[in-house]
Amino acid sequence: MKIGILTSGGDCAGLNAVMHGFVKAITAIDPKVEIYGIFDGYDGLINRKYRAIEPQEFSNILKMGGTILGTSRQPYKKLIQIEDNNKAAQMKDNYRKMDLDALIILGGQGTHKTAAFLSNEGLNVVALPKTIDNDIWGTDFTFGFHSAVNIATECIDRIQTTAASHGRAMIVEIMGNKVGWLTLYAGIASGSDIIIIPEIPYDIDKIIKAVEAAEKKNGFCIIAAAEGAMDKEEALFSKKERIQKRAERGEITASNRIAKAIAEKLNVETRVVVPGHIQRGGSPTPYDRVICTQMGAYAAKLVGERRFGQTVALDGGKITSNNLAEVAGKTKFVLPKHELVRAAKEIGISFGE
Repeated sequence: MKIGILTSGGDCAGLNAVMHGFVKAITAIDPKVEIYGIFDGYDGLINRKYRAIEPQEFSNILKMGGTILGTSRQPYKKLIQIEDNNKAAQMKDNYRKMDLDALIILGGQGTHKTAAFLSNEGLNVVALPKTIDNDIWGTDFTFGFHSAVNIATECIDRIQTTAASHGRAMIVEIMGNKVGWLTLYAGIASGSDIIIIPEIPYDIDKIIKAVEAAEKKNGFCIIAAAEGAMDKEEALFSKKERIQKRAERGEITASNRIAKAIAEKLNVETRVVVPGHIQRGGSPTPYDRVICTQMGAYAAKLVGERRFGQTVALDGGKITSNNLAEVAGKTKFVLPKHELVRAAKEIGISFGE
């Protein structure tokens, strides 16, 4: 067999661990397998940036963050939907010129949409769900998510000690533009007073009341806010309108606006902390290393059984797979009535509703 592997979209902990698991398992199935690393995501498939990689090159990467193959963002619309665009044709043509028997694709939402397209066009594709956002439909968790939760939680934990020392309200802006899974988990794990996520638009007056209550009780307040957080008025706008109105105010996210309102109405020193891409970096956690190994091995099983057009998933603790065509393009949002949201509210965490 000749198998190509690429990693696409934003980096995260676990990409190397999945490749490690896949290569270990596929070489056990077929000791003569040839592995081709395709570099810089779909850009490598478009421009034929690849080379044969010996299996032993994947042997010591289980603990490594990032991806040894490099990655790039190639939005689905720019790859597939633009008229007179030959990138899709180039990917299909290069797959055939490389004489591949299968293509293993590690990536998130946009990556899965392109993977589903390539599968529908006749390429033998197996995908694996990567993203710190945990927003891919049909899987309990994506790999990289728990590693990011650990980092975000530690950041909030550290902020809490300085907030307590100075009696401040601190807003920690967590990654998550469309969904709030990372903020929800990190907010609960760190004991934040307030959690603000895109799926539950906030009322600034409710935020003020929750901050005031936390300050009276503890002498400080911790707010975990997703970068995609929006107030109830903004929730009525389209994304384009929201971006335009924020640009007019000199804003990118809502965090600084929230901080300003708290400081003005409560006379409480308020700071915003943005961990940013730190949440993507570093080694995968032991949990992620385990599910990465499981997912990689399962992907090898799918290839060995020639079950293509699939993406690996975790369902109730069991590794399984979903049809790419049924998963691609669907987003797994945090439902306002989700059991984690309910539990957070029961212990007194405010969502600013």
